[in-house]
Formats: sequence, structure tokens, C-alpha cells
Amino acid sequence: MRGLRFLLAALLAALVPAFAGAGQHFVPADPGALVAAIAGANPGDVLVLAPGRHDGPVTLERPITLDGRGQATIDGQGVADVIRVTGADVVVRGLTLIGSGNAHPVVDAAVKLDRTATRALIENNVMNENLVGVHVFGATESIVRGNTIIGRQDARMNDRGNGIYVWNAPGTIVEGNDIRFGRDGIFANASRDNIFRDNIMRDLRFAVHFMYTNLSEVSGNVSIGNHLGYAIMFSNRTQVTGNLSLRDRGHGLMLNFANNADVSGNLIRGGSHEKCTFIYNAHRNVIVGNRFEGCDIGIHFTAGSERNALTGNAFIGNRTQVKYVGTRDIEWSHDGRGNYWSDHASFDLDGDGIADAKFRPNDMMDHILWSQPAAGLLLGSPAVQLIRFAQAQFPATLPGGVLDSFPLMRAPEIPVPDDIAKLEAEARPAWQYGRFDDAELDPLTAH
Repeated sequence: MRGLRFLLAALLAALVPAFAGAGQHFVPADPGALVAAIAGANPGDVLVLAPGRHDGPVTLERPITLDGRGQATIDGQGVADVIRVTGADVVVRGLTLIGSGNAHPVVDAAVKLDRTATRALIENNVMNENLVGVHVFGATESIVRGNTIIGRQDARMNDRGNGIYVWNAPGTIVEGNDIRFGRDGIFANASRDNIFRDNIMRDLRFAVHFMYTNLSEVSGNVSIGNHLGYAIMFSNRTQVTGNLSLRDRGHGLMLNFANNADVSGNLIRGGSHEKCTFIYNAHRNVIVGNRFEGCDIGIHFTAGSERNALTGNAFIGNRTQVKYVGTRDIEWSHDGRGNYWSDHASFDLDGDGIADAKFRPNDMMDHILWSQPAAGLLLGSPAVQLIRFAQAQFPATLPGGVLDSFPLMRAPEIPVPDDIAKLEAEARPAWQYGRFDDAELDPLTAH
């Protein structure tokens, strides 16, 4: 019997929560009150901050919750991070965070999650004009969601900080945030197994910027009026799916030394786009079911990008649908299914949804114009028209380039929600925000 009682007592002890002594405490908006409350908190405590301004900066070393209920502000007073998290299982929610430091070498932020800050939850906060919004500095399994992050505008764009900066932080989830101004919306560097989804990013340099970030997901995001939408650089096995790039200045999507990516279901719609998509030395990527619309160039392929599969995409109303300079043919269809081209005048007599004629988006004159821009003065001349007519009659004279043997008769539709369409209509061109040099925005050199 004594053994049974001992066993029952052990089972009951195992069922008691780890933070059984945890409680909820209200913190007045008095000088020094927040620092004192954090120092005296027990693991699992919830500190509810009274409406008003609270002194920062503060450090969270134990698993506690700071809850401002949407009415409390913590002011870092221009010193380091407003909130630095070093303990596991910390929650920061419902706060307005202002007044971080401005030191780039240590990356001052509204919230910094250090390496030991595992399983942190940063949600529903407003971070206003800090150097960086959230810096996930090696912390694993963090969640950053539902925050509004408004960056600084008082410096050249490249001298500002990022909205969310993820460094070597496997398992991080960044979702549902609204990020505006600053430098890059989300910058992920030397990381893996991350998810970035359903964020809205405006008036930035890059909306999403990957460097050496592998096995990660970029899905359902919206980029409006940025210099570049989604820059996937030196990264492997990335999923870029269901994103919108609307009125971004330079490129909507860029793959630079990016391999084995799944790029599908994205809408890239121009306005001032130079290129909907730029693919530079990127290999073995699957680019399927996207819509490239209203850009100067639909896709620019260069630097020997090979073994990429392109099918089911739509190229609509781009001044140049494809820019590719090469000496061999590249087939852009798969299993008898190609892409839709708005400038392909063709028929579908058997009604199978596939055009009866093959399509080449470029001819010899395009190649001449790319290599010798001054030749553009001759575009309307009878000689140029004669060359193009001759090539159409004798396809064997065409240079190497993109060939779509099974063009589609209908374009895939990718709807834009009404609230996003309203933001798109209100967006100003990205170049109107801040001071910058064109070299800072070069996707091949920007870091």
C-alpha cells in the first residue's frame, strides 16, 4: 500500500505544471517599475504593463510574458536593444517599442533574441523607428507574427536597418507582419528551415532578402512599391510560392546563384518594373504557374543558368517577354505543356488548350539590339522589318534562344485581394523614398 501511495504521489507531482507558482502581476508606468518587476518575476509569470510609457532597455532572462494589451510603450531611450531576450520560452506581446540604439555593428533592435532565447514568441507589437525591428540572432524555433514594424527614414536607405533580421536561426517562423520603410523587410542570412509567410512589405529596398539560407519557405507574402521584391541569393532548395510583387521598382523576383528552388503560383506585376524576374547563374529550378505581367522584361536569363524547368507560366504585356542571349535552343515546355504568351498570335484547331504553332519570344534583331543598343534607332526601318519577315519565313536562320513548342492558349489567373489592390493603387514609386545610390540596389552586389 505504501508503494502504491508513493507511485500516486509521483504521478501527481509529474502532472503539476512546471510553473505552478506563476502568477499575473500588474506593472505601473512609473520610473524603474518595469526593471524591478522583471528582476522579481518567477518563471512563468505574466507581467501586464499599465497603459503609458515604461523605461527601457530591459533584459528577459527567464521564461516570462510581457503583455502591454495594446496600450503600453517601452522606450529604450536610444541605448542598445529595447528588449533583449536571453531566456527560453519568453513571450512579448501587445507592446509599442521605441527608442533602440543606432549601432549597426551590434545590430541594435526593438527586440533581440539571443542564441539562448529558444521558442520565443513575439506577437502583435508595434515597433516604431528602431534601427531593426526584430533581430533573431541564433535563437531556434522562434515565432515572430502579427507585428507592425515601421523603420527609420532619416538616413540613406542602405544605412537603415532591416525590419526582421534572421541569422543562423533554424526553425524560425515569421508570419503576418506588416513591415514598412527601413532597408530590407526580411533579411535571412546563413540560416535554414525557416518559414516566411503572409507578410506585407512596402517602401523598402528588398522585401525578402536571402543570403545562404537553405531549405526555407517564402509563401503568401506581398511586396508593394519596393526596389526589389524577392531576392533569393546563394541559397538552395527554397520554396517561393503564392507571393505577390506589385509595382516594385527593379525586379519582382531574382534568383542569383540559387539552385533547386520551387518557384510557383507567384504574381509579378509591373508598373515601373525593369524586370519581372532576373535569373543569374541559377540552376535546376522549377518555375511553374507564375504570372509575369507589365514589365520591361518578363524574364532575363543570363550567366549560364541551366537545367531550369519553365512551364505553365504566363507572360503578359511585357515590352520584351524574354531576354536570353545564347547560341543554343532552350526548350520551355514540359510533358507537352508550355507557357502562355500574350503576343503569340496562334490557333487551337483541336481545342486541346495548346497552340498549334511553336513560339520563339526573340529573333535575331533582339540579339543585335541587346548587344548593340544604338541599333534601336533603326527599329522602324524597312531593313529591320525585312529581316524579321525573312526569319519568320525561314526559321532555320533564327539564332539559339528560348523555344516553346507547346504554348498555352489561356493564362493562369492569380487574383489580388481587394485590400491589397487598394494598397497597390496608393503606392508611390519606390525611388521617392529616401536617398540611395544605384550601386546599393544592384542585386549582384547587395548584401
